[in-house]
Amino acid sequence: MKKAVLFGLWGSVVSPHPFQPFLKFKSNIQRDSISNTSDRGGSENALVRAERGIITLSQMFAEQESECEKEAASQVPSLSAPFSAQKLYDEMKKVEINKNVLDTAVTLQRNGIKTGVVANIWVDDSSQRDNVAQILSVLESCFDVVVCSCYNGSRLPEPAIFHTALDKLNVKPDQAIWLDVSEESVQAAEGLGMTAVQITDIKEALMEIEKLTEIKVTSEQQPLSCNPEEINHGYVTIKPGMKIHFVEMGDGPPVLLCHGFPESWFSWRYQIPALANAGFRAIAIDIKGFGDSTAPADIEEYSQENILQELVIFLDKLGLTQVTLVGHDWGGVFAWNMALYYPERLRAVASLNTPLFPVDPDKNPMLTLQSIPLFEYQIYFQETGVAEAELEKDLERTFKLLFTASYETDTHPQVETTGIIKRGGLFVGLPEVVPRSAILTEAELQYYIQQYRKSGFRGPLNLYRNVEKNWRWMCSRPRGKILMPALMVTTGKDKVLLESFSIGMEKTIPNLSRAHLENCGHWTQMERPAETNKILISWLKEIHQKNNIPFFPKL
Repeated sequence: MKKAVLFGLWGSVVSPHPFQPFLKFKSNIQRDSISNTSDRGGSENALVRAERGIITLSQMFAEQESECEKEAASQVPSLSAPFSAQKLYDEMKKVEINKNVLDTAVTLQRNGIKTGVVANIWVDDSSQRDNVAQILSVLESCFDVVVCSCYNGSRLPEPAIFHTALDKLNVKPDQAIWLDVSEESVQAAEGLGMTAVQITDIKEALMEIEKLTEIKVTSEQQPLSCNPEEINHGYVTIKPGMKIHFVEMGDGPPVLLCHGFPESWFSWRYQIPALANAGFRAIAIDIKGFGDSTAPADIEEYSQENILQELVIFLDKLGLTQVTLVGHDWGGVFAWNMALYYPERLRAVASLNTPLFPVDPDKNPMLTLQSIPLFEYQIYFQETGVAEAELEKDLERTFKLLFTASYETDTHPQVETTGIIKRGGLFVGLPEVVPRSAILTEAELQYYIQQYRKSGFRGPLNLYRNVEKNWRWMCSRPRGKILMPALMVTTGKDKVLLESFSIGMEKTIPNLSRAHLENCGHWTQMERPAETNKILISWLKEIHQKNNIPFFPKL
């Protein structure tokens, strides 16, 4: 029974090795001089000592240059020194992380297989050390363990560094698979009792992982997701007795993610790592009343006026003058209203599923809701305590019924948002025992359940109980056009927020970009995470490049 998969760094996870220029010199004499200086002293040459952490990278470069100068001078005819530390600095910028291997690690982890990387690497104190930092940062976020030779004191193919990795993963050698391009390290791993695969072609190597683990890793991949126990959590005090919980990852231009009903920050679990790796600072909050944020009982606390003012205070407390705000469902409502009423705080705005609905000062919005059968659930939510009792009765059943994919219509009960009043409840007539959707793992389902055990549904439902108050407030405010860059993402299978509701938004939002996911329902970030990430990151890169705002992708 295999419990872990380990990769050598160079040639499998990251390629090419930045020191390959050693082998690229055109002159045989130059190549020999490099080889001589590297081999002189055997296991004590500069590169090996750097990989053991005895000397730093800049010390290694200085030593190599000095040795090469001596070697070149000893040749007949004399050569100018063939080694250039600057050339190696430049080559280190060209290495790339193999995304297929990262995706494989994610798939293995979802199926209970631990993953790790063992790296012959150095302490990088060079002038261009940011590249190594980015590589290690990505690896730490994607693999369970990363063992670096320079901090371990041993290097591949020595047994000690293998044992360090196995001990960190808490697995025995015969429970682990080793993959590397080096024949020497493959033989060493086999000698310890590991199953070893020498990589000559990465696709073939991934197919070999499938055979050994019986886990499909070469099909369409799910992107990396957040582990709630490992991501950074924080709290911002909005006012006495009121705190907003958030998580964050990455650095660079800030992107604020706002969830909908009945969700939490966790609904952005696939987007947060992707945004961080693309060079952005992803910040996902629990809206007041949700998750680990404070959940007051008063209905008025959840008005748009209060929610938006508290978002501004949240930004102030984090020292963020402007953010790009991305929302889904109710989060989309907050996003559009922030763009309308606090435009100076947003660099750009995006919404998944939720269009910008016009405000008619001459028509009470409750009458509008009553005229649209799809929105009958919002009428049902108005009476305090009624929907709370139904939704909180069995939290596991509630989330299994609500969180389903658009392609599961034949296998999972479907909640109808029409006819609720006549039925006497949202879930009336649906089975008591419900299967879990494919868009949720059991652990993810349990995380939502434990979050809603804390404060229940009172706060989240109160968002729906401020319809007239929100309307009066918005009518009292100037309402112009949204002139900042904006993105509207529609889906073809959302049963409530129909694509057709977004028609005509360009009249109010002249700089609107659009994207559409036809085979996707309401839970866009969970159902189509890879496609959602691609849309958001492409748009974010475009607007930041257009406005000369620097960001530094890690991948």
